[in-house]
Amino acid sequence: MRTSKISSGNSGYHAWILAFAMSLLILIALSKSWFNDHASATASEDLQYFSVIVPSKGRDYPPVLAYWICGTSGDGKRMLRLLKAIYHPRNQYLLQLDAESSDYERAELVVSVQSESLFQAFGNVNVVGKGYAINEMGSSALAAILNAAALLLKLSTDWDWFINLSVSDYPLVSQDDLLHAFTSLPRDLNFINYTNDTAKNEIHKINQIVVDPSLHLQKSSHLYYAVETRTTPDAFKIFGGSPWLILTRAFMEYCVQGWDNLPRKLLMYFSNTASPLESYFHSVLCNSPEFQNTTVSNDLRYNILETTTDGESPYDKMLNGGAAFARPFKEDAAALNMIDENVLNREPNGLVPGKWCLDQGMNKSSEASKPPGEDFCSNWGNINDVKPGSYGIKLAFLLSKIASEEKLTTSQCLQATKMGSS
Repeated sequence: MRTSKISSGNSGYHAWILAFAMSLLILIALSKSWFNDHASATASEDLQYFSVIVPSKGRDYPPVLAYWICGTSGDGKRMLRLLKAIYHPRNQYLLQLDAESSDYERAELVVSVQSESLFQAFGNVNVVGKGYAINEMGSSALAAILNAAALLLKLSTDWDWFINLSVSDYPLVSQDDLLHAFTSLPRDLNFINYTNDTAKNEIHKINQIVVDPSLHLQKSSHLYYAVETRTTPDAFKIFGGSPWLILTRAFMEYCVQGWDNLPRKLLMYFSNTASPLESYFHSVLCNSPEFQNTTVSNDLRYNILETTTDGESPYDKMLNGGAAFARPFKEDAAALNMIDENVLNREPNGLVPGKWCLDQGMNKSSEASKPPGEDFCSNWGNINDVKPGSYGIKLAFLLSKIASEEKLTTSQCLQATKMGSS
């Protein structure tokens, strides 16, 4: 990615004026987007009127997951494929195409969602009606994810965990498996891969002042780097890690509503850093007395770019790695079809069968004989009951083990030292 320099003759003064101005800019952008999203999501809110079945909540029931899937121009079909691969009537889904997409693409996505009778019946799939410019390396990406969380909280407050996905992600377990694995876990655990890396290049990256013009432009723009740098803050500790998250509703409410000064203070600071999604939530979690003991340093993602050196095939290693999702996949990756067939039991353009789907016992010939316009899983049973397969049982055991080990240890955040210290 190309970057530009902003030079200044009066380094300290101009650097902090720039930082302060951009902090205000991101806060204004966030506030504007949250207030305007009532109109922006008009098409998606219309879907809510179809909702007739509400999932039961409580310790005796599986959790509710809130998914945000973000894509760009040309990603509509990939987004729908991912949606169907992770769909379950209990969950909430928010689909968003950024400003690089045309209004026609967004309208086409809305029509595709509305044409699925199952999505209408449960009213749990929503499309953001307005696109925002997003630079994955800038604070516009952080604004987008906070905006998505705010929208999901408007749509429903009954979900338990927030999960961000891109169209290059794909599940390695069915939703019955994933819901089963999370059912026995405390609902206050935040799954986020983090570190207190003290490498000098990471310190320089954090201290470098960055401007993301995408916050106020119609299309994504390159980042601008100031010549000046800031000193490493001593008011809070900085943590970093993966931008892929599974965070609790309580924590996302804390970040969105900011009922104390910490989320706002860190938002102002990270609005002027590169890749704030790799630091913001990690740092808020680990600096908050309320949430620092809720961290599990595992984002349940598998990076398929990792090499295999033990003789195990990349496909087998991916499935045996204990992750719930893998990335990044190309649109035509053969592994996607293999996962559909061998793991998800999903037909092309179909949904993943679960215990809620009364059609799951059908064979392919009887499915093909269904009347035109009648979707697979058009008949459903108890959406509060899940039936895990071998992957789900394995994942539940792994997560319970990880959670127990983390809970037996004093907060990993408190044990870590501040980035940049010796």
